[in-house]
Amino acid sequence: MQSPPVPAQRKIIHVDMDAFYASVEQRDAPSLRGRPVVVAWRGARSVVCAASYEARKFGVRSAMPALRAERLCPDAVFVPPDFVRYKAVSRQVREIMLEHTDLVEPLSLDEAYLDVTTPRTGLPSATAVAEAIRAKIRAETGLTASAGVAPNKFLAKIASDWNKPDGLFVIRPQHVERFLTPLPVERIPGVGKVMQGKLAELGIATVGELRSRPLEELQQRFGSFGAALYRRARGIDERPVEPDQPVRSVSSEDTFAGDLPLEALEPAIRQLAEKTWNASRRAGRDGHTVVLKLKTAQFRILTRSLTLERPPASAAELADLACALRERVSLPAETRYRLVGVGLSGFRDADEAMPQGDLFAVAG
Repeated sequence: MQSPPVPAQRKIIHVDMDAFYASVEQRDAPSLRGRPVVVAWRGARSVVCAASYEARKFGVRSAMPALRAERLCPDAVFVPPDFVRYKAVSRQVREIMLEHTDLVEPLSLDEAYLDVTTPRTGLPSATAVAEAIRAKIRAETGLTASAGVAPNKFLAKIASDWNKPDGLFVIRPQHVERFLTPLPVERIPGVGKVMQGKLAELGIATVGELRSRPLEELQQRFGSFGAALYRRARGIDERPVEPDQPVRSVSSEDTFAGDLPLEALEPAIRQLAEKTWNASRRAGRDGHTVVLKLKTAQFRILTRSLTLERPPASAAELADLACALRERVSLPAETRYRLVGVGLSGFRDADEAMPQGDLFAVAG
């Protein structure tokens, strides 16, 4: 009896544009080149969308409050974001990727996974494909991209960050254990400062030390994430590259210039509900779960949600439901809020049946 064929070793590329938004701004405005550029609106409530490498030398990072960025780098040039322009460049980059494989999974405007196990261009290796993609991105957009090549998504993402900016790094299957063993645990995606501290309490600072711990111990301490840590420490990641994943949720949010009481949020909720409704129509899907997000003046985040058998039929109905969710907020009446958001999730296609059950279930 003939043995089944051995599946081919997967070849995954993670492409990550370098300081994407800031690089687009520097490309289109030569006067910004070589200067510390911060893509953000000015103001007390603004956060940094992106920072050029010149600004990063001063400690400026994305998601940082704009005021802090200004203190760290007083000479920074603040540029308001232009997402229409960034999306246009992102589409250009994606078309270049699609020349080599249909298996492209965008993660955001500036990064994507590619499965090039069988590239359509016939290039001899995944490394050659990555080099060709980076060269064409530079030639057609004037921007640089870094890339990581590895046997799976987890390793490819680490590799793409290894030689940034404008770099390429390859982790070959036979070198995985040697590469991972000395790696600090914080290089594992999902291991932030809190988890890093918990691992340090166990005497775990490197992936090699993490690999020495049994699965049962990691699961007992960290639940399902412990099992993920066990697999990552061994370089295991079986997730496929999934192109064109359906939209799972849409949302809109707004940060106020001044903190507001709960009863004053209705106009903002209704405006955001209309934006979210229009986004769900563009996605062509029905969302059965309405979500209201609030952030207090003390930065506490609350979400309240409602899952319905029948999705909202209009923006007005979505707004009514989101406004009604305020009744489930039990904080003191004097609480003030700095942000509100309205979301739709639980998306299903129109012909996808709803499981039988109660008229609606409450979550959150």
